[in-house]
Amino acid sequence: MLNDIKRDAQTRMGKSIDALKHDLSRLRTGRASTSLVDGIKVPYYGSDMPLNQVASVALADGRSIVITPFEKSMVGPVEKALLASDLGITPTTAGTVIRLNMPPLTEERRRELAKHVSHEGENAKIAIRNVRRDALQHVKDLLKEKKITEDDERKADDEIQKLTDQFVKEVDKLAKAKEEELMSM
Repeated sequence: MLNDIKRDAQTRMGKSIDALKHDLSRLRTGRASTSLVDGIKVPYYGSDMPLNQVASVALADGRSIVITPFEKSMVGPVEKALLASDLGITPTTAGTVIRLNMPPLTEERRRELAKHVSHEGENAKIAIRNVRRDALQHVKDLLKEKKITEDDERKADDEIQKLTDQFVKEVDKLAKAKEEELMSM
């Protein structure tokens, strides 16, 4: 029972870390990354499809992304989807190739993004602490039902706290690395 609670807590804390990594990878740092266009949907024969399913997405160099639609008729819809997205970058079209050039970030924008990174890190820590709270509550419920002893409860509490501390350190490490990446440009 206690092992199941700890395993569940570890899995859920790991998902918080994965969500943070995903959010940070979509953050524009001035350096081109194909993950910037991952969330963009393109209308394709009546349904919205992810951009990477209607076009090939590749890096041309450190500052530009090249998007080549699989069908020539999709150039216009892909371009419209890119303009409508929250990227803030105007695509350049040359025939069937669409290019996104990343402008360098201003110092002010870097500071804003660094604040956003720390905010995302705090949200991840809150999610991890909520998982800890749920796990500790499950342990307390088992104690009330007399399925475990008080010693088992204390031991489980300590292990869950160690797990929480480990994941919070991971969040701090990820956020610090992303802030350094932002400020090093």
